Amino acid sequence: QVQLVESGGGLVPAGGSLRLSCAASGRTFSSYAMGWFRQAPGKEREFVAAISSIGANTYYADSVKGRFTISRDNAKNTVYLQMNSLKPEDTAVYYCAVRGIGSSSIMPRSYDYWGQGTQVTVSS
Repeated sequence: QVQLVESGGGLVPAGGSLRLSCAASGRTFSSYAMGWFRQAPGKEREFVAAISSIGANTYYADSVKGRFTISRDNAKNTVYLQMNSLKPEDTAVYYCAVRGIGSSSIMPRSYDYWGQGTQVTVSS
């Protein structure tokens, strides 16, 4: 069993920045890929970013490329999402997820455990 706890969400004006954190416990964190997804009201959950087990490979949705950065600290069992130049359309609940193998994926169904989510609201 894996427990994931996200933090760092909040309300920011357009153009602002936030850093989300996701702390994991329960398994060997460094062996598994991690991902960030988001879900806005009335919309399906969508991929945001993913990182492989040792951080060698990262992937981003086109909508966030160049503005968001995913990273991980395996010594702290934590994955981060640095979000810059935020836009109102980035408003959503952001979820982190862990995948049971080292390679990352953009597909939500590829992930095995999910956090409870953290709200990000960007005002115009």
